[in-house]
Amino acid sequence: MIETRGITRSFGALQVLKGIDLNINRSEIVAIVGPSGAGKSTLLQIIGTLDRPNGGILRFDGTDVLSLNDRELATFRNRHIGFIFQFHQLLPEFTALENVMIPALIARAKPAQAEKDAMQILNFLHLADRISHKPSELSGGEKQRVAVARALINKPSVILADEPSGSLDTQSKAELHALFFELREQMGQTFVIVTHDEPLALLTDRIIRLKDGMLV
Repeated sequence: MIETRGITRSFGALQVLKGIDLNINRSEIVAIVGPSGAGKSTLLQIIGTLDRPNGGILRFDGTDVLSLNDRELATFRNRHIGFIFQFHQLLPEFTALENVMIPALIARAKPAQAEKDAMQILNFLHLADRISHKPSELSGGEKQRVAVARALINKPSVILADEPSGSLDTQSKAELHALFFELREQMGQTFVIVTHDEPLALLTDRIIRLKDGMLV
């Protein structure tokens, strides 16, 4: 489903990625691990089309996404990729429901439909009683589940997660990890997870290890 060939990325004289060849299958849950500075987050940003490599090929279901212009790429990203970040990146002035609706509204969904879809996902994630709460009124685990709901709203085929459990307590981590596998079973999403959390990595279908910008 996701294919990279010869992906390189440099920042000035520093070469962060040194030719990454990778295949990720549909509905696979993959962990990318490695020491700090190995290039994990850079690779995730390139797979997520948030950054362009200096060289190489990136394909989603055979589509050469790097050949798309910026507007086409933004549309592709909005429709096909969901993101989960370590610190959830929720907008503080909006409620949980409104935060989840935002990607759907960007995709030009009708507000009534976006609200209906967001309600369904929040209910599925056991957050129906928190929809009117703003992020400051939610626990860490609740914020991260709202972020998961936001990632799911446009029914993307791929979820990319960058240290998704890094800011959570032990119980919330376990609940989030279980949720990823439940979502895979229920919705068939592919997950690519950058993590330092070895217990989470060991649960995944496959571990990809990076060191000094190369697969090991």
